[in-house]
Amino acid sequence: MNGIGDAVVRIGPVLAVAIVVLAVVAVLVNRRSGLAIDTSVATLRAVVQLAALAGVLAVVVPHLWASALFVVVMAVAAAWTSARRVRRENAGLVVIARCLVPVAAPTIAIVIVLTLVGVLPARGIAIIPTAGILLGGAMVTTSLAGRRAVDELATRHGEVEAALSLGLLPRDARLEICAAASASALIPGLDQTRAVGLVTIPGAFVGMVLGGASVWAAAAMQLFVLIALLAVSSIAMLVTVELVAREDL
Repeated sequence: MNGIGDAVVRIGPVLAVAIVVLAVVAVLVNRRSGLAIDTSVATLRAVVQLAALAGVLAVVVPHLWASALFVVVMAVAAAWTSARRVRRENAGLVVIARCLVPVAAPTIAIVIVLTLVGVLPARGIAIIPTAGILLGGAMVTTSLAGRRAVDELATRHGEVEAALSLGLLPRDARLEICAAASASALIPGLDQTRAVGLVTIPGAFVGMVLGGASVWAAAAMQLFVLIALLAVSSIAMLVTVELVAREDL
């Protein structure tokens, strides 16, 4: 095994057994909450998708056009995941397409701008992981903000009607009820940024140091990732709440 991999965990049969045991523990613990099947499916998907990812990246990374196409596929998958969370029973093509706005638009715009100004090299090895991290953050925020907004409007429907009776426009009435609750979707990202270096040592930081970069370069890269995530997540939350308030999502 290579030195970098063995420096983090020792790759071998014992690691495989540890992964299986941890997955079983997660499934058993989640039986009480009714999420055992979801946990099993998530685990199996992670195994299959990571194996596929390794094979796909070996092919697409050397080609910029293929890397860009792969980012588009990632964006659609992220939008589909968020759509299923926001509209559990009605995650059709229209909802998925609309989820592309908060999930993919801010990420792709930021990656393009950073590439044009030279912050990101115009290479797949830089663009794919950066876009993947940002798409993941936007996806989680869209799912949390959208689900919370929909639930809040359903629970507090009477307050929406009261706001309408006072003369507020439908969009403004719904926004008045769901905006504050949906902002809680930003808490994970804010806590992650606050706690970095104190509670958590992020993977990007560790990976760069193990790859031979200086700790200062690794810190700068990690700071960039965290701030970019905050920017993307903030935009995703704002757009998601607006779409729900307009009944477009």
